[in-house]
Amino acid sequence: MTTHTLFQYCQKLVILSEDKSAVLLAKRKGEADYDGTYSFVGGKMETTDENMVAGMQREKNEEIGVGIKVKVLPYETYNVLFRKKDGNSMVVAHVAGIYVSGDIDLNDEYSEYAWVPITELPTFEPKIVNIPQLTQWAVSKLSEPNQDFVEI
Repeated sequence: MTTHTLFQYCQKLVILSEDKSAVLLAKRKGEADYDGTYSFVGGKMETTDENMVAGMQREKNEEIGVGIKVKVLPYETYNVLFRKKDGNSMVVAHVAGIYVSGDIDLNDEYSEYAWVPITELPTFEPKIVNIPQLTQWAVSKLSEPNQDFVEI
């Protein structure tokens, strides 16, 4: 008997403010696992995405608007295995990025957004539990010298 394990690949953008003191979080709306909870923006790769950077850019454009520009480190990710309530699995690759410019224009997947000071993350609610840890990872990656950024 052959067993097949199916999973989705989902990229989340850990977007820090220019001075790396705050992180962008958006409140999910109508999502099965995290409705009403703040999360990072991003989503599943699609078969039409040319590559991972194109998938990140498409999700950024769809969720927070084409006008916002972000510099990301696309070659390093913090990967988390997530088991959804429906039993499916997702590999969630978190990508560190820095806000460059533009106005946020949320789509209907979110009800609101917030630039949350990193110092307030431990008490900020409701949020996905690993947001403080992932934000600290992003801060450390974005603080390393000579980074290979791609603007999306």
